[in-house]
Amino acid sequence: MTTTTLFSDDGSVDLHVDTGIATIRFGHHKSNALPGTLLRSLASTIERTGARDDVRVIVLRSDGQGAFCAGASFDELAAIEDAAAGKEFFLGFARVILAMVGAPVPVVTAVQGKVVGGGVGIVAASDYAIAVDRASLKLSELAVGIGPFVVGPVVAHKVGMAAYGAMALDADWRDAAWGERHGLYAQLVADAAALDAAVASRAQQLSAANPDAVRAIKRVLWEAAVNWPDLLDERAAVVGELVLSDFTRAAIARFKAQ
Repeated sequence: MTTTTLFSDDGSVDLHVDTGIATIRFGHHKSNALPGTLLRSLASTIERTGARDDVRVIVLRSDGQGAFCAGASFDELAAIEDAAAGKEFFLGFARVILAMVGAPVPVVTAVQGKVVGGGVGIVAASDYAIAVDRASLKLSELAVGIGPFVVGPVVAHKVGMAAYGAMALDADWRDAAWGERHGLYAQLVADAAALDAAVASRAQQLSAANPDAVRAIKRVLWEAAVNWPDLLDERAAVVGELVLSDFTRAAIARFKAQ
């Protein structure tokens, strides 16, 4: 059993490994939002953990009983001063997605609350996501003058291009049942206790399964992601430019003031 915790002023990433199951928990005081420091820590922790010989499955969670993830940090979005900085910020989400889909072991994600923006990309990059039935989702990016470009490939991979387009263009909430119907959630449960039980059961089953078979399934699931490093780099550049526009800066300022 090993436990490692990485703390910073911008949140925390905690890793706990026990009998083949690695639990990675991220947290931020603003509804588990994801500033750049936290994104870097999360991506590197997932990558290192997936490469460990003693890990057969990764469980991904976030802190508390509120939102699973509020997406990008508005404070950091507002502070971006040039296109290079904008691209680098959004590459943080790309790196988390690529770490998840590239991990040789399955990633089981526990979703205890609402999911917004980049958090939807994290759910979509999971191999098996289990959510409580109040865990609604939305791609909110258009509402602040940008778009879900970096998370787009992985969300479209899960829900299909038409459903992704609907999420991207109306930026409205979808309930958890919609998420299950469209493949973002593999399973819905009633409450936090049921979520813990279901995640533990699935992780134990996967940890006990033939590791070669599980890893082969993982490779098949993400064959389409082979070109994503270049694609997500291009997408990060697009949104890195958009975040500098007067329209977007005004929209972010309004959201911060709420």
